Amino acid sequence: MRNIRFFLALALIASIAIFGCNRTSEKTESAETQAEQLQTGDLVFVALPLDFMADTTEMSSAIAASTGDSVGINYIHVAIAEVTNDSVWIIDATLAHGVDRHPLDTFFCDFTLNDGSLPQMDIMRLSDNSNAAKYVENAKQFTGRGYDLYFLPDNDEQYCSELVRNSYIDEKGEHLFSEAPMNFKSDDGTFPPYWVWLFEQIGQPIPQGLPGTNPNAMSKEKCLKKVDIKLTDYSKAK
Repeated sequence: MRNIRFFLALALIASIAIFGCNRTSEKTESAETQAEQLQTGDLVFVALPLDFMADTTEMSSAIAASTGDSVGINYIHVAIAEVTNDSVWIIDATLAHGVDRHPLDTFFCDFTLNDGSLPQMDIMRLSDNSNAAKYVENAKQFTGRGYDLYFLPDNDEQYCSELVRNSYIDEKGEHLFSEAPMNFKSDDGTFPPYWVWLFEQIGQPIPQGLPGTNPNAMSKEKCLKKVDIKLTDYSKAK
C-alpha cells in the first residue's frame, strides 16, 4: 500500500498507479459493430469524477482543484493510439514507464483501479486526421525519455499532454495544440497541499504561470471531436 500511495503522489497528471490487472469483466459489442472504428492518431483521455478523492493532499483531487471543471469529470491523462493490423498500441508518458509504446492491455493494466474497474476513457480525433500517421511517428521519437515530473517546457523529458503537443506538429512546424500559463492553485488562490509537498520533495518551485498543457484544456481544443468508441472492445484479454 505504501508503494501505491507513492505512485499516487508522484504520477500527477500521468498515471493513477498500478493497482493490479484483475479488472472486472464486462460484456461489450465487437469492434465490427461500432459506428466508429479506432484509428491511428486518436487520443485517449482518461477521466475520473471530480469527487474521486476529496482530500487535496492526494494527486487526483489536487489536479481537479487546479485544472478540473466545477462539474462532471476530470481528465487526468491523455495517450496516443496506434492501430497496426489487428493490434492497438498506446504511446504515452507516465511515471511508471516514462515515454513508452506498449500494447493496449498494458495501458488498461496501468490504469486499473483498486476495485478492479477501469476509469472512464473517452476517444477524441482530429477533425482533419490525414496526417495522423506522421504525428504518431513523431511521438515514437520521444520513446525512452523520462517523465517530466518538473512540468518544465525546456527539458527533454515529457509529461502526458506535453508529449501529445510536441508530437502533433503540422507541415509548417506549428503545434496543433496550444499552450497556456499553467495553474496549480485552487479557486481560493492557494496551492493544494499535494502540490506544495511534491515540489518540496523535488526541490523546485511550483511552476505557476509557466507555459504548459493539461488534458482537460487539450480535450476542449476546437481541432478535436469526440468519437463513440468503446476502447475495451479492442482488448485482446476480453
